[in-house]
Amino acid sequence: MKKLRIPLSVITLSLLVSPVFAAENLPRKPFGLDALLPEPSQWIVTPLYQYTDFQKVWAGKSKTDITYPEGHGFDQNDFAILTEWGFRTNWAADLTVGFTDLATRAYSDTPGAVRHTRGLMDTQFGVRYLLLNEKDADSPWTPTLTLRAGGIYRGTYEKDFPYAPGNGAVGLEVATMMRKHFGWRGFGGYLTGGYRDLRSGANSQFFATVGFTQVYKCVTLNAGYRHQQDTTGGDAVSTGNSIDGNKITYTSFVKEVNEEVEAGIGYTDHHDRHWQFYWQANFDGRNTGDKDVYGVYVSFPFGGKHKDG
Repeated sequence: MKKLRIPLSVITLSLLVSPVFAAENLPRKPFGLDALLPEPSQWIVTPLYQYTDFQKVWAGKSKTDITYPEGHGFDQNDFAILTEWGFRTNWAADLTVGFTDLATRAYSDTPGAVRHTRGLMDTQFGVRYLLLNEKDADSPWTPTLTLRAGGIYRGTYEKDFPYAPGNGAVGLEVATMMRKHFGWRGFGGYLTGGYRDLRSGANSQFFATVGFTQVYKCVTLNAGYRHQQDTTGGDAVSTGNSIDGNKITYTSFVKEVNEEVEAGIGYTDHHDRHWQFYWQANFDGRNTGDKDVYGVYVSFPFGGKHKDG
């Protein structure tokens, strides 16, 4: 980040803001890829890196610039390991652990200084069951359909940090993931949905994705829509643009809503390793950052051939 001068008004703003606004930060494989399970006795280990940045936020439905004067807002780096184990036919367990680092100058109480929060990300764990598999079905209309039940355990970052990198909560999650090939060769779609029942001072959430996929030889292209929203909560209140010294006030439980597009390209090599790049961006929202998210991962299968749908 470049050296930045911050006026006293912005420093005062950072002290006036009630720092209880957290963002969803639970990275998983995008594009419904969780519908695909490892084979029995197979392990799949996936190192993942994800970068997120934003310079504007929605307070309610009003978008506000939080930077001054050179576009410095929030920068977040996530490093995670996703581990999957096929413990029997049609069953798999998964665990995601990682480290997060969120940095800002817009909310620093020292002019030009970078303010950080670092620590373990919210840990995710669960069990998936492959209910339907289009490859083995007699009917051409049968999709690949997977059910998941799991849990979330809060990380060690500062929960009260402005725009904290996670919900800082303990909770349960249920979800469904579906993929289906249709139309011309290699073309298909994906659909996911789920609910998180979060405790310890966080709002519960609904989330869903829908999109299309195209496979050509070893390359896969994906594009779709993502939605995530809290079930309850009020709006953050903006009294103006932060660079003018006006404050943004948050309630204890703001209702975050994210409307995003997503796209990505994947490649499966001759060793069955799957390399994936993805991008997500807000086109609308409520009480959330106007984010761009860039992610990359590679899945390493051990103990069998990795099935890719």
